[in-house]
Amino acid sequence: MRKKLIAILLSFVLPFSFLGLSNVRAQSTEESIQGNLLIVGGGLGSTNKEVYEKFIKLAGNKEAKIGIIPAASSKLKSSYDFKNDLINYGVSPESVEILPLSNHDFSDTDENETSWKGNANSSELANHIKNLTAIWFVGGDQLRIVDTLRPDRIDSKVLQAIWDIYRQGAVIGGTSAGAAIMSDNMITGGDSLGALKGYYEKNQAQGEDKEYEPLTVEKGLGFFQNGLIDQHMDERGRYARLAITAIQYENSGNLAYGIDEDTAIVVSNKEKTIEVLGRSGVAVIDVKEAKRTGSLENIKLSYLASGDKVHFDSNTLDFSKEKYETKGYEYYSFQALPNTGLLTPYGKLKDYLAYSLVDNNSTQSLNSYLYDKEGRGYEIVFSKSQDTNGYWNYTDGQRDDYSIQNVTMDIHPKKLTFKEQDTDNEFKKSEFKLTDNNVEESIKGNLVIVGGALGSSNSAIYNKLIELAGGTENARVGIIPAASTKLTSSNDFKKDLIKYGVNKDSIEILPISNHDFKGTQEDESKWINNKNDEQLVQKISKLNCIWFVGGDQTLITSSLLNENQSNSKVLDAIWKIYKDGAVIGGTSAGAAIMSNTMIAGGDSYGALRYGFTKFYDDMEQQEGGPVYLEKGLNFFQYGIVDQHFDKKARLGRLIVTAYEKGKKNQLAYGVDEDTAMIVNNNKHQVDVVGRGGLTVIDLSKVSTNKNRLNNYKNVIVSVISPGDSVDLVTNELNISKLKASTKGYEYYNSKVSPYSGVFSPHGFLKNFLAYNLVDNAKIKEVSSYSFNGDKGFELRFRKTSETNGYWTYKDGQKDDYSVVKVSLDIKPINVDIK
Repeated sequence: MRKKLIAILLSFVLPFSFLGLSNVRAQSTEESIQGNLLIVGGGLGSTNKEVYEKFIKLAGNKEAKIGIIPAASSKLKSSYDFKNDLINYGVSPESVEILPLSNHDFSDTDENETSWKGNANSSELANHIKNLTAIWFVGGDQLRIVDTLRPDRIDSKVLQAIWDIYRQGAVIGGTSAGAAIMSDNMITGGDSLGALKGYYEKNQAQGEDKEYEPLTVEKGLGFFQNGLIDQHMDERGRYARLAITAIQYENSGNLAYGIDEDTAIVVSNKEKTIEVLGRSGVAVIDVKEAKRTGSLENIKLSYLASGDKVHFDSNTLDFSKEKYETKGYEYYSFQALPNTGLLTPYGKLKDYLAYSLVDNNSTQSLNSYLYDKEGRGYEIVFSKSQDTNGYWNYTDGQRDDYSIQNVTMDIHPKKLTFKEQDTDNEFKKSEFKLTDNNVEESIKGNLVIVGGALGSSNSAIYNKLIELAGGTENARVGIIPAASTKLTSSNDFKKDLIKYGVNKDSIEILPISNHDFKGTQEDESKWINNKNDEQLVQKISKLNCIWFVGGDQTLITSSLLNENQSNSKVLDAIWKIYKDGAVIGGTSAGAAIMSNTMIAGGDSYGALRYGFTKFYDDMEQQEGGPVYLEKGLNFFQYGIVDQHFDKKARLGRLIVTAYEKGKKNQLAYGVDEDTAMIVNNNKHQVDVVGRGGLTVIDLSKVSTNKNRLNNYKNVIVSVISPGDSVDLVTNELNISKLKASTKGYEYYNSKVSPYSGVFSPHGFLKNFLAYNLVDNAKIKEVSSYSFNGDKGFELRFRKTSETNGYWTYKDGQKDDYSVVKVSLDIKPINVDIK
């Protein structure tokens, strides 16, 4: 079982003071620095080609001579893994070395590396470093790096040598702890709640028994001289801790940068620019005009994505020219919920601000909260101003990619009180009637059900679809465009299949739709008559793969079902090839149609509070409100499927729907974006493939209160990941043999605060349960509260004797968890905020 190192510095560094920081000699900022920095926010995937190739290029390509400093880690494994990654990207093995620099022994070697302690002042090692073109700091504990290179708070010969090659043109890089050391003021501990409490409650207790960690700051190595650096930004919700650190320590007008995992900033000292690379984003916080009264007001927050730049001499932002401005062209128009917990769509900050605020013409401000178990905490208000803007384009196929400029952030102290509701008259049961359409004869075909936002680079899913269709030589694919408003997504999917080796003449976009498409000369609304066309039936009979693109699932069903809800001839033809062995696949809306009961609208909060509606208000209803159900196409015979599960936080709506319309002996399935559940009807098995997770809901032991229909006890929640599977006959979960059980070997041993919004760590359900509950020895239950106004819901997740967690690394050294059989209780509450 692996063990990672967490440094909690509570005893010798006082929050918000420079005690112990001033004795370190600062490097001169007057000298010209010719070198560059490549700073990664942690969780760097081995497949992140863009970041690796940039580092190698800055190091000199074939002339690169790279030294890896392992000091931060408790093991040498991460250094060897990074070396192997560099070799895989073309660097000569002789050009990469692990430098003997550490202040401690490593747990995975026979040698006692404490003997390395004196090496930082070795003239021989310092002279050797002067011949290198790059230095890389691995992750772990940033204080170990500083203590190794600055023993007794004096710059070592090795540190001076690193500065020499940096000034002369070398690149300095690092990830996680190796990012934290880059700025002059180095954040060494703390979370957003602890940082805010330290700011507002000067005499707060700092004992280890608290569910938050106070902010601590030490002196870093100062390679980045133009602001503050923080890392693991989105996954750990560190926005407030970075803002507070900037307010306390950054007095020269510089910006503060919070780098997401698997993402890098490239600092060019010659060009005075910072460029973003990688798979997520970088939060940029500006506190120059922040008002520090009883509240914190007028903090400016921007969020940059790959291709965006900052000019740090002027603190101006330069957004990728490939993106379109959203201001005046907002795509969305819905009343967004405050971000209060695990039931709020778009739980990560960038997504929440993008979809719910800057690309939404119905919203001018949004609220989120952060508080401890006693309800003492803070309200965070995000507002548009005159200089707020958003920038959008697709990335990696048809995945939304946003950048955000100048959202105003205000933070107010609040006390929240939660009390159980006595009565509830708003929840309405479903009036939707559905017949049992289970197929008696065997189905030889398979399903590829994708939760949406399928990346063009997701080779695991594309290759699996093609394999199930008989391989690149035999696949004959029909794409059904009906869900979309444009043919773009169908044409793009065709191009992706061709890229993965399918013959272009074996792929056809089928003329199935009940509406016209934008941007074409033909009037595709006339295709509605094709649903019973014999020629189209004959064409489908020769296919072995059908794919449904995303959009509005009700457009698919109305294009393939007759007015009396019976199957059209075309749908019967699809069913015939499916029974005979064809693969049926779909993404987003194309996933929603797979079950007999199709969820077509509503969100988790609306589902729990209001129940169901028989009215459908087009696509916007997918962003909120009660659940709207329709008849699906029933290809998946084993339960109800929902999609966009993690990003749109659909746990509540799936539970409500499955309880009302599901079968007692069947599970319900929530598929994350860029992830597929592969249904093998012959083996009666679901396999998880892709980049996210599959949430599995078991209601076989649930109990409810007859007087309150939205009160559930003992909902069994599991979230499994690629490599795991579900037995559709026994409902047993089979976890990959590559993962180790966390039960009895829990890594964490600390209290945690409730999950309360975008400043809470681990914003997705799987990570929240993994880090805070199943891999945490001290905790038996965790909670989240989701509310709007004075009404909401408490979600309490509990360990039982059947609960377990499973862990491994994926794509390098990124944590990969599976969470099995956590018990969830949901009850309605009244909320008072003062």
